[in-house]
Amino acid sequence: MATESKDLIVLGSGPGGYVAAIRAAQLGRSVTIVERDSLGGICLNWGCIPSKALLRSAQLYHDVHRSEEFGFTTSGITLDFPKVVKRSRDVAGKLSGGVSYLMKKNKIEVVHGTGKIKKGNLLEVKDKDGKVKTLSYKDIIIATGARARSIPGVEIDGETIHSYRTLLDYKKLPKKTLVIGGGVIGIEFGYLHSTFGAEVTIVEMMDQILPLEDTEVARGLEKIFTKNGMKIYTSTKVKEVKKSGKGVSVTYENKDGVQTWTGDLVLVSVGVIPNTENIGLEEVGIATDRGYIKVNDKLQTNVPNHYAIGDCIPTPQLAHVASHEGIIAAEFASGKGKHHMTYDNVPSCVYCQPQVASIGLSEKACKEKGIKYKIGNIPFSAIGKAIAIGEAEGFIKVIIDPDVGEVLGVHILHSEATELISEAAIIRSHEGVAASVVDTIHPHPTLSESMMEAMALAMGRPINY
Repeated sequence: MATESKDLIVLGSGPGGYVAAIRAAQLGRSVTIVERDSLGGICLNWGCIPSKALLRSAQLYHDVHRSEEFGFTTSGITLDFPKVVKRSRDVAGKLSGGVSYLMKKNKIEVVHGTGKIKKGNLLEVKDKDGKVKTLSYKDIIIATGARARSIPGVEIDGETIHSYRTLLDYKKLPKKTLVIGGGVIGIEFGYLHSTFGAEVTIVEMMDQILPLEDTEVARGLEKIFTKNGMKIYTSTKVKEVKKSGKGVSVTYENKDGVQTWTGDLVLVSVGVIPNTENIGLEEVGIATDRGYIKVNDKLQTNVPNHYAIGDCIPTPQLAHVASHEGIIAAEFASGKGKHHMTYDNVPSCVYCQPQVASIGLSEKACKEKGIKYKIGNIPFSAIGKAIAIGEAEGFIKVIIDPDVGEVLGVHILHSEATELISEAAIIRSHEGVAASVVDTIHPHPTLSESMMEAMALAMGRPINY
């Protein structure tokens, strides 16, 4: 069998892989992308994009039921949940087609199949019909992503027990949902089902939901969710998940003892597993740790000309992180690397309502590191635009250095938190200080004024609070 000679291969076309391919093509490389499924990877097809489409429907449903607050009355509102799911799938399909267009625009060859790395800079690709061809390469960027982790002994059946992957295409709205895991995915789906009328329970092992977020923000969101009817149990361990007739039961234990929940749907949201098995890593000697590919700050593995990015490496499992890693890997693989990958300024976003967004250090992290800090915490009830649009719930919390005003961290709980966080990311990336925000004229009335007001409060010079 003849070997096809290639220049740079990207294995996987998710938000890391397809971005890496485009950047490498811009730098003059001849690029081949190998994808076993649909272009765009999990994020675009079964993650970030379709889930946000579902959450948008939930937000609209919630807003319609607030109509009297804004001076008009609605009636006859009905929920067509299968149509809500169909819209999310249509959105994903449209954007996957967009990635296909970008591949053509940048003259990137797309090969469909499952790739396995072989010694001698070779990639063996098997298509869906079982036909195999071998590609040689100068460089390869591994972007195989990750998949949902389950609980030992618990079978994901796509009916009563789900992962995020199966739930995205599930067209039945449950009456009672239990979510195992209060991380980002669990919180978003819990909010979704609760908004559409399901009785939702969230069980989390750690002492707060969203364990990676600032404690004050996590507690604030928990309070809002509880007020809206959700049941949340933290410091709680699941002991058993068992199918029961057409439903399912979950036994869990916390300070109140052992309890059993019964309902019709369980979402298992306990993290992910990197897709690094059976892709040839051992054969070529690429080092791993707990299944994740080990890389340096140039995204290089220990084997020359082999790079890795995204959820298959032990870095924050976020689409925007994967994309940035893809750019850096492509640049170094093409001899044009200018800056190395760092992870101290990565925005984190949760798209429930209210949304959660953060960047930098939390208050707890500052305490643990012995870093001196000052806080400016402004409720959105003090921001004119927030009151005017009926979104005064939540707050913005900024953490600054007390001496020079360095912005150490920003944490937001608000309906538009994920949009507001970008100002903080830019400030930190340019080594700006709190004064540079306060001394910048912000338009009024806007939600962005909250950032200015919080910085001013931290500096001891508040105006409107």
